[in-house]
Amino acid sequence: MSDGGSSGAGHGGSPERGGLRAALGGLTTRGRSFLAAGVAAAVCSFLLGQADLLRVGLLLAALPLVCVLVLHRTRYRVAGSRTLSPARVSAGAESRVRLRVENISRLPTGVLMLQDRVPYVLGPRPRFVLDRVEAGGRREVSYRVRSDLRGRYPLGPLQLRLSDPFGMCELTRSFSASDTLTVVPRTEPLPPVQLPGETPGYGDGRQRALALAGDDDVIPRGYRHGDDLRRVHWRSTARYGELMVRREEQPQKARCSVLLDTRSVAHEGAGPDSAFEWAVEAAASVGLHLLERGFSVRLLTDTGCSVTGPDGTGGTGSADAAGLLLDTLAVLEHSEEDGLSAAYDALRGGNEGLLIAFFGDLDEEQAAAAGRIRQRCGAAVAFVLDGDAWVPGPGGNRFASGQAPVDERVRMLHEAGWTALPVAPGSALAALWRCAADHAGGSPDRAAQRGAAAAGGGA
Repeated sequence: MSDGGSSGAGHGGSPERGGLRAALGGLTTRGRSFLAAGVAAAVCSFLLGQADLLRVGLLLAALPLVCVLVLHRTRYRVAGSRTLSPARVSAGAESRVRLRVENISRLPTGVLMLQDRVPYVLGPRPRFVLDRVEAGGRREVSYRVRSDLRGRYPLGPLQLRLSDPFGMCELTRSFSASDTLTVVPRTEPLPPVQLPGETPGYGDGRQRALALAGDDDVIPRGYRHGDDLRRVHWRSTARYGELMVRREEQPQKARCSVLLDTRSVAHEGAGPDSAFEWAVEAAASVGLHLLERGFSVRLLTDTGCSVTGPDGTGGTGSADAAGLLLDTLAVLEHSEEDGLSAAYDALRGGNEGLLIAFFGDLDEEQAAAAGRIRQRCGAAVAFVLDGDAWVPGPGGNRFASGQAPVDERVRMLHEAGWTALPVAPGSALAALWRCAADHAGGSPDRAAQRGAAAAGGGA
């Protein structure tokens, strides 16, 4: 399967063959009925002394057994393959699966029933009836799969069901290859606003150099094959006794960490319309948006697990970095963590640049932990999901368990230095994104207007 989500193929070769006992187990209702009738006729012939009835019984019993033997000895050489287009789709989108069967033997096949195994969430198992396939011939069929739930779903193995012309026996032979369909979270485009901690060149998405190095403060390195001789630093060469060249100026990429609170105690409810799924989709949208703007993006969870780009530094804005981010979020589940201490430990490296966090329910202890996390980054924006609004019900139980109302949680985060916004059901991420920029820009009235519009808008 090609890595990039454009297409995928699994080659099955010839299907696996079972033993004679498995072939006898493939007798259909008709075959079992003929066999039972033949045995009954043979028994009655002995009891009644009718030789003609014995011949009829032997014929009835022999017919399904002969069909089993012939079908078992049939040596069809059939190759099968599967193609996914695309192999990575967003939740709610469709992917087309193409099946190809090729008869690579010198004998034509009989009627074949083709069946592909798919998980229940993708729909019913597709079945196709293929007419006689000539020697060297091929047949292609296709079907569509769709899931509203993100995840990785196996497709296959492909199965062929063989039957005899009398319908006495059916044998199922399976290929060995299978493929995987990856359903990633939905994403939405975000406006190119300027958030706190971004470089002035954010709108242009350009990288800035660290500094201009002169001859006096240059940091040389050893000569490597292919280096331009015009970069040789002769003073360092004379000092170290070997060829030394000037280092290239290293570009500085704006860094961002996307913190996703996955604690099961922080998110109630499940399903595509739950608060947790909104947070996952929002994290995917923000991550892709920042990658497109030239950021080095790192995904971080409350468990301390960190996912960076293929280069190990948080991604390069390429399709590989975006694909890795989406693939990780596709299989992300609730954690059993009680707090955010592991995420704090993961941010001990110093200044982490911009931090975008998606929090669930926070008590006073976890709000204090979020305040300590804020000290590890240059700027921080938090989207706090209102659990009371996402899961309707009496609020006394939540307050009794130590969870504070969303306004109180937002206030505590504001006091810790966060740019915090509450998230209600139906909130539009794009509007909240603009609202976060207005908060950071010192326009509280405008931010309040946009925050109300975001809460009342569709997702």
